[in-house]
Amino acid sequence: MGQPAVAIPEKIFFKIGEVCDIVEVQAHVLRYWETEFSMLSPQKNRSGQRSYRRRDVEIALRIKELLYEELYTTAGARKRLQSEMRETSRLKIVHSEPAKKETFIKEVKAPESIAEDLIEKDYEKEFDEIEGFGEIGLVELDEERREALTNLAAQLLELREMLKINKSEAAQRKY
Repeated sequence: MGQPAVAIPEKIFFKIGEVCDIVEVQAHVLRYWETEFSMLSPQKNRSGQRSYRRRDVEIALRIKELLYEELYTTAGARKRLQSEMRETSRLKIVHSEPAKKETFIKEVKAPESIAEDLIEKDYEKEFDEIEGFGEIGLVELDEERREALTNLAAQLLELREMLKINKSEAAQRKY
């Protein structure tokens, strides 16, 4: 409660090292918390690597606050966190980084090949075939917006790949 709010980067998934840096604990501490606090449950990919969501990072920050600042025992912190999660759907100790004016997309480094393909591709003919699109027309993009859209496209492609992996893992478990 006495600690200032921690800014969590605007990302969908975080690796364990990134979460360790944000929460300021070591990886073995996070793994231990996963065994003690059922609400802290990152997804794991095929190789067993953890993918923490924003909610998991918020929970880890709250666990740290309960254990290290408010000096709860593990059992006490678990009970307190469970009751807080029943009361509210969102923890209140974390605020996202303030967005820059008119910047809605945070920069993410896209793989060069994907970024080049997206910039090079000519979508104008495809858009002309969409009914009603010709009335709107294409909007000229400045370099900053073009780069933001390219980065967004790269993130969407990465998410699609993650979904494919999860789908194939689920199919393998069935057989």
